[in-house]
Amino acid sequence: MPGLWADAILVLHAAVVAFVVLGQLVIIVGWLRNWQWVRWFWLRLVHLSTIAFVVVQTWLGKLCPLTLWEQQLRAAAGEVAHEKSFVEFWLSKVLFYDLPWWVFIAAYTVFGLLVLVTWWRLPPIRNRSEH
Repeated sequence: MPGLWADAILVLHAAVVAFVVLGQLVIIVGWLRNWQWVRWFWLRLVHLSTIAFVVVQTWLGKLCPLTLWEQQLRAAAGEVAHEKSFVEFWLSKVLFYDLPWWVFIAAYTVFGLLVLVTWWRLPPIRNRSEH
């Protein structure tokens, strides 16, 4: 059962990554197309907070808690991390790269700055009367 939970954590991890990366793309496209919903305050706050958490974790030299949790579940299942199951195999190909740590610090920091600049250039709105 822990292996199944590890796969579920991996799917959740992929969903979080998609929310941050694709969410930023949608926010920019929405800005260009004047979609007001991309300015919803709570959506934007969760988006900014998520990438801020990733950037801080990386600067502190820490792995993502979802990665650690998945690895613990795989160990509990007697599995080697990032091998075997179909879900794990394919999502790991998308999520995990064997690169120097500084590459992740730079990439996450630049992406976090992009999210912050977007927040500033296209500020979120708290209610519909602000637009």
